[in-house]
Amino acid sequence: MTSLIKIIAVAILLSVSGLSAQNFQGQATYKTKRKVDVKLDSTQMSGEMQQRMMEMLKKQFEKTFVLSFNKEASIYKEEESLSAPQPAGMQVVMFDSGGADVLYKNTKENRFTNQNDVFGKVFLIKDNLEALEWKMSGEKKNIGNYECFKATITGEREVRDGGVSFNGDKDLDESENVRMEPYTITAWYSPEIPVNNGPGRYFGLPGLILEVNDGQETVICSKIVINPKEKLSIVEPKKGKEVTQAEFDEILQKKMEEMNERYRPSGDNDGERIEIRIGG
Repeated sequence: MTSLIKIIAVAILLSVSGLSAQNFQGQATYKTKRKVDVKLDSTQMSGEMQQRMMEMLKKQFEKTFVLSFNKEASIYKEEESLSAPQPAGMQVVMFDSGGADVLYKNTKENRFTNQNDVFGKVFLIKDNLEALEWKMSGEKKNIGNYECFKATITGEREVRDGGVSFNGDKDLDESENVRMEPYTITAWYSPEIPVNNGPGRYFGLPGLILEVNDGQETVICSKIVINPKEKLSIVEPKKGKEVTQAEFDEILQKKMEEMNERYRPSGDNDGERIEIRIGG
């Protein structure tokens, strides 16, 4: 009789544990900041105009994102905010190839769906999550009330010089401006939040990633709510033309070339027009 009671007790505990894991949800708010290193020609614009433009660019990359997650999947999207005002007398065209309107990640099935609106057309980019080779570290620090541990990734990536074009003087897609550069991605994760997830496409650590820096952009968590009162909706987006990441990259490249040609100045152009390409 005693043995039977013990077996039943263990079965009940396992059932409760599984139910708890199944219902586990959370929401993390992240703030982003990007390093803006743009060399401006003082002969083409005044010092005051340069300062206003740099302030505008800085605000452009200060964004807020919300990650809604459970044990297996997540939705990552930007909170709506007012666009940064453009400097008077200047038109700035931003090309960002790394953005996402709604990013769904399923870490259990190792795949993602990125719903992205490109110039009025909605795409569903579906592909496998890229395996991230994290190197674990014993280094730790606190982010808010959470103890976090350090992990890094090192490698090489393409860097495109000359990402700023004044009045179309320089094409943004010139292949001779591309070079390889070493990089280090540093992440801080907390095992106290037991999910294999993080902001953007970052994942693969034994705890939620609360901070990540790739040398150009810093993303840091500012707020966490575990098991909120209202159940979160973590649903994969369905609307849009379905493409792979490689197909979308090719489409985006053509669109940017079209935009570059469209915004190339004519002889009767007035004022300054600056094109800035971010993310490759």
